[in-house]
Amino acid sequence: MPENLKVALVIPCYNEEITIGEVIDDAKKHAPQADIYVIDNNSSDQTVAIALEKGVNVIHEYKQGKAYAVRTAFRVINADIYVMIDGDDTYPLDQIDKIIAPILSSRADMTVGDRHFLGHYSAENTRKFHGFGNSLVRKTINLLFNAKLNDILSGYRGFSRSFVKNYPLICDGFEIEADMTIHALHYDYKVLEVPITFQERPDGSESKLNTYTDGMKIMSLIFELYRDNRPLAFFSILSSIIFIISLLSGGVVIDEFLKTQYITHVPLAILSSSSFILAILLFISGLILDTMVKQDKKNHALRLLSE
Repeated sequence: MPENLKVALVIPCYNEEITIGEVIDDAKKHAPQADIYVIDNNSSDQTVAIALEKGVNVIHEYKQGKAYAVRTAFRVINADIYVMIDGDDTYPLDQIDKIIAPILSSRADMTVGDRHFLGHYSAENTRKFHGFGNSLVRKTINLLFNAKLNDILSGYRGFSRSFVKNYPLICDGFEIEADMTIHALHYDYKVLEVPITFQERPDGSESKLNTYTDGMKIMSLIFELYRDNRPLAFFSILSSIIFIISLLSGGVVIDEFLKTQYITHVPLAILSSSSFILAILLFISGLILDTMVKQDKKNHALRLLSE
């Protein structure tokens, strides 16, 4: 690895006093060339004290949420390659070179530590609904964005400087990994999954992720980003559903009129005509928004070229 290459290891933390010391020690051992940054997100335990004792950089982010911590890190830290890893000691830092190498060789703009390929996640994970949620998110994103990714929610990732400085992080919590993935897919960044090992948190260390509430936030974000990034498909689906309603309700009215020359189902006739107009408006809205999204992608590509 080039000596003048600047690598930033970003560790967002909230109450990780049990594990942060081990994570920092592993980072110094396996990535001695990296500048280590602990992004403290209002920890009330000894996380900050341990990080300072270990002699690493500590940055404070007072707005609660993992995404806020990462956003601050991406804004204030300047590096050539960024590596994000959780402070819970579940990801292997002895494999950090596998995360960095594809970015260094320009084979990837974002690398993702794939916990599923080697089977360690399913073997170590004790929260079955958590595993189901991971699978649901993966299948939904792959379906909606025509992708074939294996681990959408991994918190162990590497990024090129270009990706980091052109990534408008807009979420606030644990949805950040899904947001990063969809951003990369939408703007055609090169994404490479790297098989890694995985272990559950040690005894006494508690996950801050709530399977149900955070899962709902992630799914809500996925559909919001699908609407924003694939507007023609999104509004075409809505238009088709409403158009079918228009046909079904209108069929009754038309059939009655052909038989009796009268219309007695006036509310049904109003529903049919208004649904038909709404379906057309939704489809036109999708076309207009799709044109805007394509122009935004062109502008984004030009910004990358200008760098």
